[in-house]
Amino acid sequence: MSNGGGVIDFTDIIKNIAPEVAEIVERRYLILRTILYNQPIGRRALATELGIGERIVRNEVNILKDHGLLNIEIMGMNVTDVGKNLLDELNHIYKDFKGILELQRELQSLMGLKQVIIIPGNSSENDTVLREMGKIASNIIKSKIHPKDIIGITGGSTMACVAEEMTVSQISNDVLVIPARGGLGGEIETQANAIAAKIGKRLGGAYRLLNVPDTLEAEALNIIVKNDEIRSSINLINRINLLVFGIGRADTMASRRNLPQERIDTILKLGAKAEAFGHYFDIEGNEIWEYKTIGLSLERFREIENVIAVAGGSDKAEAIMAITSLRKDIIIVTDESAAIKILDLVKINNEVKNSPAS
Repeated sequence: MSNGGGVIDFTDIIKNIAPEVAEIVERRYLILRTILYNQPIGRRALATELGIGERIVRNEVNILKDHGLLNIEIMGMNVTDVGKNLLDELNHIYKDFKGILELQRELQSLMGLKQVIIIPGNSSENDTVLREMGKIASNIIKSKIHPKDIIGITGGSTMACVAEEMTVSQISNDVLVIPARGGLGGEIETQANAIAAKIGKRLGGAYRLLNVPDTLEAEALNIIVKNDEIRSSINLINRINLLVFGIGRADTMASRRNLPQERIDTILKLGAKAEAFGHYFDIEGNEIWEYKTIGLSLERFREIENVIAVAGGSDKAEAIMAITSLRKDIIIVTDESAAIKILDLVKINNEVKNSPAS
């Protein structure tokens, strides 16, 4: 078989002539990946995490151990350096087996986006998938950094995972990481300040905190922006040239901001699907309502050179569509469940638009 250019596609051959090989590769890849993100882990916990029998797990891990890919110790199993290198090499093959590479190309083309990276699985149901998204996003951040860059970071559980998966490295000591918005409720680990500090430290650079809540009344905002420290932070935010942010659903973010239920009902009735930088948008990127806050403006968001958005789960599909309608030249890191849902929604919308009745 060929890909149309005369080049043999060995992955396609394996899937057709020896599908059992593809199944073995997939199973062992998932075992290695799950151990890596949960190590040290025992066989029983691994079987539960993967949803397969302990006997199968025992047989597979013994094979992987014999090949020097795993260490089995009293505290549990760990992936060796050889195993980690193999995982990196297997990633592309596994995605090809699962049809993820084709899914990426289709979604990128259909939505006209700069780059889409899809992690197999559902991050809402599997923590390993979320952590893989965080790892990929952190690697992209490193690849985009230039000396004296100002990196803007938002809060949220997904962004907290990006920070957690960021490996310690001396990228540049003159890089500055700063929250793109003020703080917003919830656990301290998911606050933009905490995430910015962790990423700044792990990159070997500096960080600046924005000690302002994202839920202030207009009168309080007017007073705070006159503060020299806050004004200095705002000036830095306006100079952000690399932005990494999570995408929030409109209903979830409205609740986190403790908006009056009447207001929430109104913006949802008007079709709000996503929230970003205090703005609420419908699925086509039309602004529904703005919540005045301190931080990155929508206008500045449209101008930033490098933008990376991270969001997964089928329940985030409409929110992702809304935000990517604002600008196409961004990198999206998402998961398989969200990508499939987005494709379904886009195809349905296209059918409606092209129907004779419309």
